[in-house]
Amino acid sequence: MKREALDLWGRALEALRVAQQTTELSPDACASRAYYAAFYAVSALFAAEGTTFSRHTAVEAAVHRELVKAGLWDPALGAAYTKLMKLRETGDYGGGRHVTAAEAEEAVLTAWSILRGVTTACPEVGFEAPAVRPPN
Repeated sequence: MKREALDLWGRALEALRVAQQTTELSPDACASRAYYAAFYAVSALFAAEGTTFSRHTAVEAAVHRELVKAGLWDPALGAAYTKLMKLRETGDYGGGRHVTAAEAEEAVLTAWSILRGVTTACPEVGFEAPAVRPPN
């Protein structure tokens, strides 16, 4: 597997751990890290296949085109990726709007689902399953 893909996957796992640890401390930061966990995970998948992107919107488009429309992901998972992306924008640039604690908790669960989606849809890539478990 390409070194870049492994590095991105490692970043995804780390971002997921940090998101889970910051849920109560900073919902805004949690949402950002949850999004980046998902972003790095799908970027790792595409990098393993030899494709890289320079814009977040390009990764989002590829999620819908290459994963959802290709039948590798349920459309709900693609929609969840887009929702995470928008929540991250709120957390990072929201002005007067902030991510709520409930939204942060949901973001962690969503990110975890996306990482699982990457490992389930394409097991031949060989990424380790995320060690962080969603809260019950």
